[in-house]
Parts: sequence; structure tokens; C-alpha cells
Amino acid sequence: MNERIVFCEECRNDVSYTVIEKQMTGTIKDEKYIYMGKEAHCAECGSEVYVDEINDYNLRALYDQYRKKHDIISLDELLKIPEKYAIGKRNLSLLLGWGEQTFSRYCDGDMPTKQYSDTLKQINNDPVYYDVLLEKNKQNLKTAKAYEKSKKAVGALLGAKEHGANKIDLSIEYLLCRCQDITPLALQKALYYVQGFYYAFYKTFLFPEECEAWIHGPVYRDIYYRYRDYRFDSIESSGGCDDSEFSSSEKAVLDSVAKNICCYSGKVLEKFTHSESPWILARGELPENVSYNRTIQKDQIGNYFNAVKEKYNMINPNDIKKYAQTMFQQI
Repeated sequence: MNERIVFCEECRNDVSYTVIEKQMTGTIKDEKYIYMGKEAHCAECGSEVYVDEINDYNLRALYDQYRKKHDIISLDELLKIPEKYAIGKRNLSLLLGWGEQTFSRYCDGDMPTKQYSDTLKQINNDPVYYDVLLEKNKQNLKTAKAYEKSKKAVGALLGAKEHGANKIDLSIEYLLCRCQDITPLALQKALYYVQGFYYAFYKTFLFPEECEAWIHGPVYRDIYYRYRDYRFDSIESSGGCDDSEFSSSEKAVLDSVAKNICCYSGKVLEKFTHSESPWILARGELPENVSYNRTIQKDQIGNYFNAVKEKYNMINPNDIKKYAQTMFQQI
């Protein structure tokens, strides 16, 4: 319960009021939403009174339901981003290549588009993705000091996670270091082949992440959002080639994929995967040009690459070359 003083039109006087929670219905763009809101009532006569803060609360609760339904970043998540990365609202807009006031408008309650929302979600959830953007677009910031301050903040976040870095991130950096010209499309396929061939030789998967059967082949969703702004450009490596986190068997597969798979372009590797059963089975009857993101089951990946290993009489990961050359000749 909350008590303050407002004007009551029934009592024609300034009065205290009480607040109750109530299920409410609101409409946005001809769609109805049910949400938990608040009502203020005069402590003297019990009639409903208008309170600015409560009206704002109800509008936010209504729009929160809209955001949830349409998978738009919440206002709470959005407001955390500038503090998290120590960057001003205007500089963040400039970093993203948006209008200078765009992010500020979102903080004031304007609704971002789904595309912009996805970008903000990825930034909020993935410091690595933000770090990539910061390096790529640092020239957009107003001052070098703004860059340095934000770089320090994201560095602290990444440093705190350093010892818990997952295998897929370590694999990405390893591949980027050894492949000087790898695009986001090629990286996705390289990760897929690392998974498949590692399982074929060692009967376990290198990392737990699931991949999906997108139009252009197998895709790891979070990795796509991290590097999508590179589009057709090569991804830059963020540091040296540290292989201390990998066992000899892991390095053997990674090195062979880097040498024998990453030598092909992303479009060539896409054609490879379109002729392989894991992607085909996951897509089912869907036409190739229809966007529908079905998970490629790990057992399908394991079964396929086990069969590849046997068919090509592979003794060690260096023999991946046989498969890659055959696939290239067939496309």
C-alpha cells in the first residue's frame, strides 16, 4: 500500500490514496493484452483518482506484454546496456550506425524494430559480440576517450569469464587465427565440420551447442548474431593463437578443418552441407529458399560423419582432406 496526496474530483479536495493491483486489458495496434496493473483510490470516498506515476506504470506493464509477445527487448534490459559497457547513449547509437538519438528514444519508451531489438539483445547477452562491434566501429565514436572507457569495461567483463570460456568460443578464435580469410558463412560451416569430424574420431562432441538447418546450411544461432555485421567480409581475430586450452586430439581436428575445409569459400561449403544428410533430414520437405530454423539432431551429425570416416578409410584427422576434395569435385 502506498499513500500520497492527489486531487480527488469527487471530494473536490486534496486527499491521500491507496493503491491496489488489478488485472487490466489494453490494446496496442488492434491487439488486446492482459496485464497486471495498478489503480489508485481516494482514501475518503473510494473513487478512482489519477496518479501520474501509476499511469506510467500501467503503460509500461502493457507495453511489456507487447514486447514479450513480439520478442522485443525489455526496457529493463535495454537500460542496462550503457552502464554495462560504460558508454553513453549517443555514442552507443553511433557505434551501431544508427541515428544519434535512436537509442535515447528507446530508453524513453519508443519501441525498437525487431531487427534493432535483436541487435540490442545480442549486445546485452554477449560481451564478445559487443567487443567485436567496438573494434570494428570505434571510428564512429565521438572521442578516443569514449572508446577507451568502453573497451576497459568490456575487457573486465571478458576477463571475468576468461577461465570459464566455453569450447565453441575457443574453437572460433583458434580457427580465426589460423584462417586468414574466413567469413561468417565459412565460420559456421567450419564449426559444423569440427563437430562432425571430432565425433567421428573420438565419439564425443567438442562443444554442446546445437546447430540449426538454415537456408544457407548449418548455423549456430548465437554465433550468427555475433558476427553477422561482417556480412561477406573476413572476420578479424582478436588475439594470438593460444592452443593451451586444447588437447592434442582437439588440435588435430581443428588444424585439419582449418587446412582442408577453410580453404574453401563459405558458398562452396554451403553446397557441401546441402548435399549431406544431417541438413537434408532437418529441413524435411521444406523448399531450400524457405526460412525455417529446425535443429539438426546431434545423432544425425554423429551417424553421418561416422559413415564418412568409414567410407573414406580415415585413420586420423589429416584424412579429412580426402572427403573435402571429393565433395568439391562433385559440386
